[in-house]
Order: sequence, then structure tokens, then C-alpha cells
Amino acid sequence: MAVFTVLYPAVEGAKFDETYYTEVHIPLAQEAFAPTGLIGVQILKGLSGAGGAPAPYRMMVNLTFRDMAALQASLGGPRGAEVTADVANFTDIQPVAQISAEA
Repeated sequence: MAVFTVLYPAVEGAKFDETYYTEVHIPLAQEAFAPTGLIGVQILKGLSGAGGAPAPYRMMVNLTFRDMAALQASLGGPRGAEVTADVANFTDIQPVAQISAEA
């Protein structure tokens, strides 16, 4: 199993359309990557931390793939660029990405 995590930092005054993200972008990613090995999606919204401190990230998603080859086939495949280009439709935040595996 391989997990592709995308985090959107909480940036004051930045654009982030949560409705578009959850109703259009994530379904697009699911449709695009399911044929090449996407097996799960987890969307998390940042909440206030201890003492009411603001969350460092506005939103994050974990895209779980059956293995590293499936992740690479998805992100590097013909629809990877389409999903990446769609980011501009809901945010102007520069996302942070990380690839992980179970320890």
C-alpha cells in the first residue's frame, strides 16, 4: 500500500473553495485513478489546535493506492495532468505533497 497525501496550508486571504474540492475535484481524482489502483480516499479538514491555535493546514487528503506501482501509474498516467490542472479551479494555495507507506 502507498499513500499520496496532499496538504493545503492555511494561508490568510487565500482562495479555497471547499464545495468544489469535495464535490468536483475529489470525485475527478477518484474517477481518474481508480482504474490504475486507487483504493481509498480520506479527506480531512483542519481544526483549531490546543488553546485555540489555528490549524496549520486548511485541508488534506490521503489517496491510498494498492502499491507504489499503482500510485506511479496514476499520477504519471494520462489523467494525472488533468487532475493536477484542476487544482487551480478551487485554490491558489501551493499544496504540499508526500508519499508514504505503512511502517
